[in-house]
Amino acid sequence: MTRQPDPPCEESALLHPLVDGELDAADILRCEAHIARCPACTGELEQLHALRAALAGGGVAWRAPDDLRARIVASLAQEEARTAPAKPAPRHGWLSRLREAVQGWAMVPSGLALAASLALAVVITRPVEGDDIAKQLVAGHVRSLLASHLTDVQTSDQHTVKPWFLGKIDFAPPVVDLAEQSFPLVGGRLDYIDNRVVAALIYKRHNHVINLFLWPSGSHVPKPGAIEGYNILGWQQAGLTFWAVSDLNAVELKEFQDDFAERSPR
Repeated sequence: MTRQPDPPCEESALLHPLVDGELDAADILRCEAHIARCPACTGELEQLHALRAALAGGGVAWRAPDDLRARIVASLAQEEARTAPAKPAPRHGWLSRLREAVQGWAMVPSGLALAASLALAVVITRPVEGDDIAKQLVAGHVRSLLASHLTDVQTSDQHTVKPWFLGKIDFAPPVVDLAEQSFPLVGGRLDYIDNRVVAALIYKRHNHVINLFLWPSGSHVPKPGAIEGYNILGWQQAGLTFWAVSDLNAVELKEFQDDFAERSPR
């Protein structure tokens, strides 16, 4: 009598996203624990790794040009933003923001807490949800974090990042070393904003990522604001438009702007 094949393991559906790096930490642990005691999934996982290695071999895989990759990713993000339901942003008066800031600085000496709170009240502005460029900037920031594509060139050396852009864009972005100001450079990449390929410089403050998008100045005047919980700070300098996007608080993001603007060409 012919032996019937074993039914597929229910957990095998997680193997592909595991190999592609699409699972969160909890699902990774659950999947790895299951594989350790399931010979069928162990064998299938080995086959997936072998297939992935074969596809990555010479003569099989070709890397798309950076500008093409940027346009495709930007188009997908714009389509997702177009079809997603609008999320109204909470609106708080300046007094509520000031109260929250004071509470957050409760452990800081009173004089410093008051100064920081007043600065926060000045820096935070209205939401910029109606601004299409602001939406694109936030989409680019979030996309870089979710798609594991934070950098195309990953280094803290400004003299490596700056020449990497040569020939890829039609302008020379200033790259500033802000490590002494506690904003270390992480690297750079290309992105696609407002129907053009732009430069993105990546900085960090502790665990917060700052995407600094820049391109030649146009008619759009940058305005600071916030959207979907991300602070946006824009300015123009030396014929270029700069946009800093981060979940970093508004006071420290303004500090980043001041440090960068002071040390880059005017």
